[in-house]
Amino acid sequence: MRVRESARTEAASAGVKAKQRFSDDILARFRDSKGLRIRAGTGTHRFIGIWVVVVNDRVFVRSWSVKPGGWYRTFLEEPRGTVQIADREIAVRAVKTRDKRVRDAVDRAYLNKYNTPGAIKYARDLGSARSRATTIELRPC
Repeated sequence: MRVRESARTEAASAGVKAKQRFSDDILARFRDSKGLRIRAGTGTHRFIGIWVVVVNDRVFVRSWSVKPGGWYRTFLEEPRGTVQIADREIAVRAVKTRDKRVRDAVDRAYLNKYNTPGAIKYARDLGSARSRATTIELRPC
């Protein structure tokens, strides 16, 4: 009986771990894409375009404007949502990131990815204290 319980527990743990990370194909799409379309919450609100970065195989987004009714505030109230990437809709869970080292790495990732003359101003703004405070990791549900 213990062997069966242990096997079930291991299988369940493996399933949970597998769900907490995007597939390599989807991670590559996040890396290569200049942005994604996101809908925060489980309502029928429209999708909007935002910038996305990948750091250590983890997917991060930040809010540039931090509007009261925007996607970031919606995720704070209801951390489930959906992203559109690679011609797919993927259910996600938003996890607020407080770790300074992770936020620093996300700063660098934005500056490296969005480094064109037209984009660099906004990439720098995403490194401001206000935007850094909105750092969210997206995980598949």
